[in-house]
Parts: sequence; structure tokens; C-alpha cells
Amino acid sequence: MEELKKEDIRNIFHKRDENSNKGNFGYVGIMGGCIEYSGAIKLANLSSSALTSGAGVVRLIVPKEIANGVMPYLLEQTLFTIESKDGHMIFNEEEIDKSLEKLKALAIGMGWGESNENEKILRYILETKDIPVVIDADGLNTLAKIDKSILNRTKCKVILTPHPKEFERISGYDFEDIKTNPQELAVEFAKQYDNVILLLKGHTTTVTDGKTTYLVKRGCAGMATAGSGDVLSGILVGLLGYNEPTVLTISAGAYLAGLAGEIAEKELNDISMKASDTISKIPEAINEIRK
Repeated sequence: MEELKKEDIRNIFHKRDENSNKGNFGYVGIMGGCIEYSGAIKLANLSSSALTSGAGVVRLIVPKEIANGVMPYLLEQTLFTIESKDGHMIFNEEEIDKSLEKLKALAIGMGWGESNENEKILRYILETKDIPVVIDADGLNTLAKIDKSILNRTKCKVILTPHPKEFERISGYDFEDIKTNPQELAVEFAKQYDNVILLLKGHTTTVTDGKTTYLVKRGCAGMATAGSGDVLSGILVGLLGYNEPTVLTISAGAYLAGLAGEIAEKELNDISMKASDTISKIPEAINEIRK
């Protein structure tokens, strides 16, 4: 268990070859949204943070009923719609398969809401696909209702990104114990699953697969605002477009998000910051890591 330093992750952000093309840096997907929590700007922020972090192509996958609300906020991203009812995705194998074509990695759960259809979708992806999957927000709430043995059966590399309350729901550990012993319980949980990397958010973020553990001490009070977790998920899936799904890659994403937030807070202040301000400082943060 060691604190992550920027020199540990410098190679992840190395200069790119002049002959590169978008395919070299991966197609990644972001699946989320529902009628109650469409959060069009938040979803666009998610996809923007993935692009700014280096993914070649970002595909936003949303329920058809909210597509018109999201479209005006998309520029470089692509959009895939899933048939929906009452503003929630409907499970259909063919549609899910098509939405995931070519993807190097997927983030799922942001603004997704809760429904039985979501449980079917998440279970299907974990049981039949073989890609890194970042699960956050309502994706974690959905996972909490599914038999956790699926995490040992899946071929996916699963990246879980809970805050302590979400961690309580998926782990069964007591919230007060998590607050008292976050690192120890994170490692204990991750040891149970061969295909899981756990990113437990906190003042110190813990990233572990049960064998290797990094502590990420970056971030600031200004990041305590709506959408910051979504930005982190976007950064993580963006990095997974062109990096292997390792503890170091996920730790690099947490470090990049925290550093970008610190730069934004320094320029603005801890009260006025928005999640989009963190995104705007990702390029500066990458430059800082490269120094």
C-alpha cells in the first residue's frame, strides 16, 4: 500500500506517435441516463472528460426518449439510443450487442435510475462480454441487487467506483467501519474477486485489486459538487480506451481528476467550482504529470 506519485504514472501519458489515428486510442462507451435523471449536460460532461483524457471515439448510449435532450450538448461525441419505456432503457440483447460493438471499454450507471430492466442489462453485459466495465452511481445500486458471485464468473474486468455509502450497499460492510478503516476493508473486499478493481472514493482515494494498492491523495473541496463523480468515470473509461485495465491505470485516472480539480480551484475558488471546470483543466493536469 503506497501513495501514488506523478512519476509513477508519467508513462501512461507519453507523447503520441505522429502516425496515430483515432482507432489507436480506442472506442469507449458511456451507458446511462433516464427520464428522471437525464442530466443532459452531465452526460455530455462525462463523454467530454473521456475525450479530453485521450480516448479516440466516445459513444454515449442513452434511452431513446432522452436523446433529443442530450444531442444539443454533444460535439465530437457519437450517440447510440436504446429503446425505452417511461424513460428507462428496455433490455434487448440485439440492441445491447450493437451498442457495444468495437468498444474497448464501457462506463455504465450514471443517471441511469433504477429498474428491473437495468438489472437485466448489467447482468447480461457481465455474463457475456469481455471488456473493462466501469460501474458507478446507479450502476452500483443495480449491482447491489444482483448476486455478487457474478463478479467471479464474469470475463469483464470490473472497475467499481463507490463512495463509502455505495460501498456499504455492495459490500455489506457497516458504514461506520468503512469510515474508520477504508483502506483495509477495500483490500479485503477486492481480494474476494479476481476480476475486480475497487476505487473507493474519499479524502484519500484507495485503488486496489486486493494484491496491489495505491493511495491517491489528490483533489480539493471545490470538487464536492454535482457531477464530479461523473467526470471521474469519464476519465477512467477514456484512459481504458488506450491502456490496460490495471490498478495503475485506474489510479492514474483518480490522480488526473484530482489534480485537474486542484488546478481549477486555484484559478477559481472552492465555492464557485463546477464539475465542468475540472474537465477544462485536464489538459493542464496532463502537462503537469508529463513534466
